[in-house]
Amino acid sequence: MIIVIAGATGSGKSHLAVELAKRIDGEVINADAFQVYQELSIATAKPSMEMRKEVPHHLFDFVPLTEEYNVYRYQQDLRAVLKDVIARGKTPIIAGGTGLYIRAGLFDYDFSETDHPDMSEYDALSDEQLYQKLWEIDEESAKAIHPHNRVRVRRAIEIFLSSGRKKSEMLNEQKHEPIYPVKFFGLKPEREELYQKVEKRVDQMFEEGLVEEDTALIKKYGTSPRAFRAIGVKELFPYLEGKASLESVKDEIKKNTRHYVKRQDTFFAHQFEITWVSSIEEILSSSL
Repeated sequence: MIIVIAGATGSGKSHLAVELAKRIDGEVINADAFQVYQELSIATAKPSMEMRKEVPHHLFDFVPLTEEYNVYRYQQDLRAVLKDVIARGKTPIIAGGTGLYIRAGLFDYDFSETDHPDMSEYDALSDEQLYQKLWEIDEESAKAIHPHNRVRVRRAIEIFLSSGRKKSEMLNEQKHEPIYPVKFFGLKPEREELYQKVEKRVDQMFEEGLVEEDTALIKKYGTSPRAFRAIGVKELFPYLEGKASLESVKDEIKKNTRHYVKRQDTFFAHQFEITWVSSIEEILSSSL
């Protein structure tokens, strides 16, 4: 049985996954789109090295910042790890907040690799203009994606340009059933409590050296890596250009994180048959 620990940013997934793994001889597998990248640690709130030493962890820190990682690659990587963990008689515990990655890996989605068309003409468009392009191409997909989720909007356009088919049509042809025995559990603190945790965590990230880490990486790699779209990195660009204060950057990170929390809650509530829990004991008592 595969266990998924889902939930919004800051809800406590990583700690619960580690403690659960200790109890049931499990291994933790990352399901966060940005924690796969090397070097970028503070902004992505990766589990500490101490936590990762307590139980085996997979799919963290293995993609160079110079590479573009996507849902297709994650699907292949996750399934390879699941095969290995299950073959050794361990329990896979998938923990993370990127719902699309979880669905891609565990359900019968066909994310066949496609050619990558030239998207340069779309890169200069604003979020609103890019979303309008998608609406004109594939209205059904546009309705399912937040207008400011630039990565998913761009990807839907890319699929159409490379295949000549709408993403929504391709997905509707699939049954979307899990291909593994799996149970979904979610952590969902009260919204205001979670917002307080988010604000505290952002303050802590700054204390731990977020600005210094991001500045060094941006100086080394520029602003183009896809990983730098992560909340906690992209907001620093105006500050480094002398166009914003550090305090306004911190406020922007907190605001964007709160908005992301809302989107995560909506996704998990509608995409999975999820059991909401607040402790390991509730998971263990659910007949795993």
